[in-house]
Amino acid sequence: MKMIEAIIRPERLGVVREALEKLSYPGLTITEVKGHGKQEGITQQWRGQEYRVELLPKIKIEIVVLDEDVTRTVNSIVRTARTGELGDGKIFVLPVESAVRIRTGDRDEDAI
Repeated sequence: MKMIEAIIRPERLGVVREALEKLSYPGLTITEVKGHGKQEGITQQWRGQEYRVELLPKIKIEIVVLDEDVTRTVNSIVRTARTGELGDGKIFVLPVESAVRIRTGDRDEDAI
């Protein structure tokens, strides 16, 4: 099993969720986060004044998938989250040692 952590633009969340549901992975965790990558924030204007926003709002999606589904899940997230602009995000894939469904006690692959 692997955990996929995807940091994406907030406006892309809907289409990414739909894509994950089509892959039969409706269970996920979504967190509102702030940060920046190489772009190191953006400069905006409000009422004629420029100001710098260094920590941009993002969405972090965490999902645990079977090893054989990692590539197609990552590809689906990339395809649906990409705008082609700076700040589209990143995806990280991490090993999952074990999983337990609290309600039933199911373990590992049965728990996801």
